[in-house]
Amino acid sequence: MSLCGLLAMGLLVSCGKDKRNYTETEFGLNMEMVYVEGGTFEMGATAEQGNDYDEYEKPVRTVTLDSYHIGKYEVTQAQWKAVMGTSLKEKRVLSTYDGSIVGEGADYPMYFVSWDEAQEFCKRLSKKTGKKYVLPTEAQWEYAARGGKKSNGYKYSGSDDIEEVAWYSGNSYDYGTHRVGTKKANELGIYDMSGNVEEWCSDRYGTYDESDTDNPQGPVNGSYRVRRGGSWFFSALYCRVASRVITHPDYSIFDLGFRVVCLP
Repeated sequence: MSLCGLLAMGLLVSCGKDKRNYTETEFGLNMEMVYVEGGTFEMGATAEQGNDYDEYEKPVRTVTLDSYHIGKYEVTQAQWKAVMGTSLKEKRVLSTYDGSIVGEGADYPMYFVSWDEAQEFCKRLSKKTGKKYVLPTEAQWEYAARGGKKSNGYKYSGSDDIEEVAWYSGNSYDYGTHRVGTKKANELGIYDMSGNVEEWCSDRYGTYDESDTDNPQGPVNGSYRVRRGGSWFFSALYCRVASRVITHPDYSIFDLGFRVVCLP
């Protein structure tokens, strides 16, 4: 019986309330989801970031989040094809970029994905499963990248040594993307939150509101969205857990993908 069937019979709680990790099997996805226990953390240019920050990461604020699940890996090309029906090559043709493919394979992260297309992926997956799949908020993304309640206060997701956890310009500029999960995981067992491909968040872009601290969703108005985590194309500066990049939601490029969150 499917997870949805078990949920309907009351034999399982929803993904957001179940404290176990689980694997989403609809569409044949084999999408591993990691439980992130809610808690309180300092968000933004905290001390371990040193001088490698910009004003977009301030002011540092204390944020409290409810529990959720997040993808163990970035959404892969196989998972995208299963839900959306298009291949990486087809997406490249439709993207704002006309260059070459920079990493292709079933277990490579999907890229050439706009914010709107990532939202459509979540919508289709939610409809099929009966669960609530969404893009992470910036706060959810950063909390998970920092290791949640298990955080060791690292500069990058899982280490202060970027070579341990990230594919970035210093070790992969000539090669493009890499298979997901080939670097060290962070404290929660999540991979590639630093490097490989950048990741869309749901929020509109804006300066941090010090008063918006309880499950913040970002600004109500604004045309731009946020991407996080850096990529194989960018320097270590952009792979930090606090780094933010402003982007138009229509934008799609060779190093921009996403991962999903499941809510109660």
